[in-house]
Amino acid sequence: MPAACAVVAPRRSRLRVAVAVAVSAAVLTACGGSGGGSGRVVPDGQATIAMAFGPSAGYGVDTDDAFVVSQLGVTESLVASGPDGRPRPALATAWAQQSDPRTWRFELRPGVTFQNGEPLTGQAAATALNWVAGVAAPPRAVRGIGLQAAADGAEAVRVTTTKPDPILPLRLSSANTAILAPSAYRATPPSVQQTGTGPMTITQANGAQSVTLVRNDRYWGERPQLAGVTANFVPDPAARALALRAGDADIAQELPEASALEFTGDEYVNQTVAAPRTASLILNQSRKPFADIRVRQAVAAAVDRTALGEQALAGSAIPASELFGPAVAWGSQDAPPPADPARARQLLTEAGYGPDNPLRIELGAYGARPELPTLVTAVQEMLRGAGIEATVRIGDYDAREPQLLAGDFDMYLLSRSYLLDVPDAGATLATDYTCQGSYNLNHYCSPEFDALLAPLATETDPAARQKVFTEAAAKLTADVVGVPLVHTNANGVGHRVTGYTVDPLAKSLVVPGLATTE
Repeated sequence: MPAACAVVAPRRSRLRVAVAVAVSAAVLTACGGSGGGSGRVVPDGQATIAMAFGPSAGYGVDTDDAFVVSQLGVTESLVASGPDGRPRPALATAWAQQSDPRTWRFELRPGVTFQNGEPLTGQAAATALNWVAGVAAPPRAVRGIGLQAAADGAEAVRVTTTKPDPILPLRLSSANTAILAPSAYRATPPSVQQTGTGPMTITQANGAQSVTLVRNDRYWGERPQLAGVTANFVPDPAARALALRAGDADIAQELPEASALEFTGDEYVNQTVAAPRTASLILNQSRKPFADIRVRQAVAAAVDRTALGEQALAGSAIPASELFGPAVAWGSQDAPPPADPARARQLLTEAGYGPDNPLRIELGAYGARPELPTLVTAVQEMLRGAGIEATVRIGDYDAREPQLLAGDFDMYLLSRSYLLDVPDAGATLATDYTCQGSYNLNHYCSPEFDALLAPLATETDPAARQKVFTEAAAKLTADVVGVPLVHTNANGVGHRVTGYTVDPLAKSLVVPGLATTE
């Protein structure tokens, strides 16, 4: 195999998603082979992983911790999905919308047991779905749809929503809709230890530091090749690279570009994949100064997005002209507008800012994603060149999120996968940008935008949905709802492993075929 494998979306790519996904799948299959040494699989091997993100809410499946346990191979949902946005069987083998279009029936995979031996039944699936839909703050994938589930015998579950939902199967592919054993719900949050259906079982959780897992010998699918896994949660990207270099990790996620390029040679599986993820400046429209569109326009004019992608990030990201990029079929293939600091200063003058009344703001960010510290420093300098003084505040995202949701901030640099919660952009557009959106950090409210999204409530045709996505992105650009900076990639490096691939949706990592090699 080659010394390093990579799938990187080219700058200003004209490829469409059908081609991109096909190429990614082909190359990832090639890259998933043996990584060095003899290439022989170690029977019942042990693997250590340096993960970029760890639990922050006690492994609660109603929180972003659900993605941690999903990647670790602990939990599974009724439905699986990929970047192509098409649902695939998982714990459910088939599904169909009923005569009442608000209801879908999901047929369960026969013979599945939870890791503690309890059987997967229609009642077990209904218990899990009703719990996650009924928490005080339901996950974005199922929030606000009135989800209710009921057993349809032992082998099926019926799921009903307040209104017909054309993408309900995709919603139930979310890591937050994992099906746990009924006994899990005796605890708060529900216990994920011994109660999932995935190929690995948690044996010991050490808070936000690490977790150990063993093979689930009850697993319904292919027998896992690894006997055990240790996952260390290492938020510092440089520390993850160091762990891999020192032999303290077999796999390291999300490395800085310069570090990732160091790992060459037959013993490494080095992957970069185009991801449906955008790093954007979030501008709080609920108060001054960003309630004024001229100030938002000034920020957009001040920032050189091409320089951010091609120089600050050394070509490892694609400059963004709008929310969606070339990783998806409906994304923009255009280069962003050039920076215009003079225009930015003129707009600020019109808004009442200048030498006698300089615009001073706070620019927040978090450091868990390796590209963000570089971006925030570069953006700070670009804003200064246009007469905006930004004080940078970098801290833990989870600690800051309540302030962001409450509108208690100026500007924030956020990396967001627009297919993370549900592999359909309509979900992100609704949660992030509508007047009642549950994750509307920009605090944007436009009845015209909400009306633009209205057809998505019933539209099932993918082409028609994508047309709405394109129009919505154009409206967000016109209203300067935040400033998309770059479309980033997902990467990871494995040392003497096979069966390892980087999932651009961050839902899978420890799969049955993952193994260490000699």
